[in-house]
Amino acid sequence: MEHITSTLTAKAPAERFTGDVYLNMIEAPTEPAHLATALVRFTPGARTNWHSHANGQTLYITDGVGLVGTREGHVVRVSAGQVVKCPAGEEHWHGGTDATLMAHIAMVVGDADGDGTTWLEPVTDAQFAQALASTIS
Repeated sequence: MEHITSTLTAKAPAERFTGDVYLNMIEAPTEPAHLATALVRFTPGARTNWHSHANGQTLYITDGVGLVGTREGHVVRVSAGQVVKCPAGEEHWHGGTDATLMAHIAMVVGDADGDGTTWLEPVTDAQFAQALASTIS
């Protein structure tokens, strides 16, 4: 057993995220398992770039309210305790709303080259605004 009492918090890289996002790595993909997990915290308006995962991704929302959107325009509003599964190869993004933070544990099964994530362009302000509008009831 290994008891880890804390993990370092790092600011997420600006080339992959818009706004202020903070990461705590829980597990890096290593042989033989390839599981990568991280606690990711998004401030209001912050979000990932468009991206996909070779083997899919599971998000467990731990705090706040956020959005997860796909290229096809499907957007879901998520809150603490909910789970979103993004299938392999699906281009998507996730983050807080314009007024709320959101935190999730991101789980990715990587491949021999790392976590299997392909990072793409930023989600534009217009795309973000459209996602917000499409989820307001």
